[in-house]
Amino acid sequence: MTPASIEDYRTLARQRLPRALFDYIDGGSYDEITLAANRADLRTLRLRQRVMWNVEHLDTSTELLGQRLALPLALAPVGFAGMMARRGEVQAARAAVAAGIPFSLSTLSVCSIEEVSKAINAPFWFQLYMMRDRGIVRELLQRAQSARCSALFITVDLAAYGMRYREVRHSVGSSFRLGRLAAKALNALAHLHWTRDVALGGRPLVFGNLAGSIPNARTMSELSAWVNRQLDPSVTWKDLVWVRENWRGPLIIKGIMDPDDARAAHDIGADAVVVSNHGGRQLDCAPSTISALPAIADAVGDRLQVLMDGGVRSGQDVAKALALGARAVLFGRPWAWALAAGGEKAVGAMLATVKRELESTMALQGLTGIAQIDRRALQSAWSPEQARAA
Repeated sequence: MTPASIEDYRTLARQRLPRALFDYIDGGSYDEITLAANRADLRTLRLRQRVMWNVEHLDTSTELLGQRLALPLALAPVGFAGMMARRGEVQAARAAVAAGIPFSLSTLSVCSIEEVSKAINAPFWFQLYMMRDRGIVRELLQRAQSARCSALFITVDLAAYGMRYREVRHSVGSSFRLGRLAAKALNALAHLHWTRDVALGGRPLVFGNLAGSIPNARTMSELSAWVNRQLDPSVTWKDLVWVRENWRGPLIIKGIMDPDDARAAHDIGADAVVVSNHGGRQLDCAPSTISALPAIADAVGDRLQVLMDGGVRSGQDVAKALALGARAVLFGRPWAWALAAGGEKAVGAMLATVKRELESTMALQGLTGIAQIDRRALQSAWSPEQARAA
């Protein structure tokens, strides 16, 4: 199959990944209500069609945090991306550089900050969790600074770990019952390409950024247990003041779903916020990101650069997010699916598809530049709530 859409890459990823890995990327928390709402609410929005405008020359470029981007898009941090393909973070970073957009490296990556920096020889973004051990946090900040990371993400919606039922069902934990071992062996046999390329050839259990910090972590389960112990529910905005003081460069706060929190991010010196519910993986029954976006953009859009993630699956979805106040959007699952489907080449092809989709949408709306995409690009029912009531 030649993938025509992001959903096609998801289908290929389902075929090629062991079930536990696919569900790790694909799933959300609890009953996955918020996960579904992120997509459903984007689908309710209707675009305004305009005709007889000169759209011969289209420009999808924009400026974000002092960097000129070919698209109003960045690759979001995805934990364990090196499990999706051999040295997965490096492959995705190369695709992002080729497409002219930023790549964000997760703290919980297989490839280290240094490996990615050496592979692409270009600035990238780094995502950081505030851990109980501030020594680890300080070391990661220093390493990111040394690697010329051009922006820092702080993910702030992890005061507790969302209950993700799919992950619980796949977890072996301390049990080594014969039935589970047999099921794992059969699953590996069913995904021989992944087993050869990643499990045997990709060093997926060497957790690059934390390799020297985790005692005796040899599996994802052991790493997850360590991360859970390191989650710090006592973190407040005062702790982020310390980060601001120790980071030279743009600071992005990811996990904002309320205008008051966006204002607080501005007050501690952040440069941007990401309207994000962690892809529906944390607080289930939280609002969709597209429904939360307009109020946050109205509250701080003149003082902070507002980004959004969650449920974005096409260039048309990108246009909808821009219309409601986002400066750019982040792709998480889409690039992970493409990476699993075909590595760097597939990620690049997926991004090229999104660019074509965005260009087509702009042309059919009579728009030639990203700055022209505002709420007038939507029909009068411009919010999901209004759309459902219309």
